Amino acid sequence: MRTKQANLLVALAAFMLFSFSCFCISRMRQTSSQLINCRNHVLEFKESLMRLKNSSENNRKDLLQALSHMQRGPTLGEDMSGAAGLRCLRHVHASNFILKIVPERSSAAGEGDPLRDDGPAAADRFEDMKTFLPHLRRLGRLYPNVVLGKGRRGVSFALGVPTVSRGNHSYLAHTLTYLLARMTPAEARDALLIVAVADNNEDYLHSVVTMIKKKFRWHVQTGGIEVITVPAFFYPELILSGDTATQLKRLYMKQVLDFCILMLYAQPKATYYLQLEDDIIAKRMFFKEMANYVHNIAPDNWFFIEFTELGFIGKLFRSADLPSLVHFFLMFYQDKPIDMLLGYLLLVKMCESMETFADCRQRQREVLIRYKPSLFQHVGTYSSFPGREQLLKVRLGK
Repeated sequence: MRTKQANLLVALAAFMLFSFSCFCISRMRQTSSQLINCRNHVLEFKESLMRLKNSSENNRKDLLQALSHMQRGPTLGEDMSGAAGLRCLRHVHASNFILKIVPERSSAAGEGDPLRDDGPAAADRFEDMKTFLPHLRRLGRLYPNVVLGKGRRGVSFALGVPTVSRGNHSYLAHTLTYLLARMTPAEARDALLIVAVADNNEDYLHSVVTMIKKKFRWHVQTGGIEVITVPAFFYPELILSGDTATQLKRLYMKQVLDFCILMLYAQPKATYYLQLEDDIIAKRMFFKEMANYVHNIAPDNWFFIEFTELGFIGKLFRSADLPSLVHFFLMFYQDKPIDMLLGYLLLVKMCESMETFADCRQRQREVLIRYKPSLFQHVGTYSSFPGREQLLKVRLGK
């Protein structure tokens, strides 16, 4: 009897040992599988970084080649005579308030003209766009039409506000009121607010100009507000026709180009450039907080400062950096929205060859500064993109 019980205990122990061994083997296989998956993810991530590095190097070479070609190529305006010139001039005439073709040697920017302060150098800034937008090469020297403006420059901050028609809904007057009412007279004298009408609807342009002249007369008379128009034929056929791109993608591409021309126009007028939109409100004393942070608190090595988390709104740049930013945006305007392009530019700018991703991210955090609480907030729900609603909100500082 005892022998039978002993055999039973031995068998039970052997079964338990076998079960435990099977369980351990199963767990080891699972762990091994997880380790293999982790290793594969690491290898994929490494390959992605290498592809990104190679793409960045190729893009850098393309940009250097393009700039070299631009420097060797003719910088003067092309001949506007003949049939091609007549077709171009008819196009200009059909799109009033869109673009100035600055003569090579003339007094087009004479006394009282807002272009007088910039002269030929102003048009030269826009000549670079012909490298990335070949359809503009048939034109002479380009410069946006200044509908309202006194040629103010030498201020600390230029505030760029692009606007398009939203049908029966407009937030532009509300936005300008918030921005200007929350500046002191001294702050207003040290700033320039630039409204860029990026819509070929002349009725909308007329309504914007009339509204600004009526509601903000003092700022117009003192040169604190300027209104420019983005040229209708500045956009390539890819955006105008819509044959090869969806409507949303065409709107994103158009927005990149609108921001680029606004940045180039604002670049020589101020030390810093603040990107805004036409449907925002501003925190009380936003200008004082922004100026104090830039001049007294922010480190010297910042690339740009975010004064709100929403997309491209509230991004502050040094005006000296704007041309290089515009070049990068123009290279990839067909690929991504402008806020994503800015993120990619930061990645390219910060990551060095044979560097770990962690080190790259650390250096990004050192130069990417986000001011809290936000100084700007979206208003309304009607997006500048037709058929879409704007529901993103952030907490606005008191």
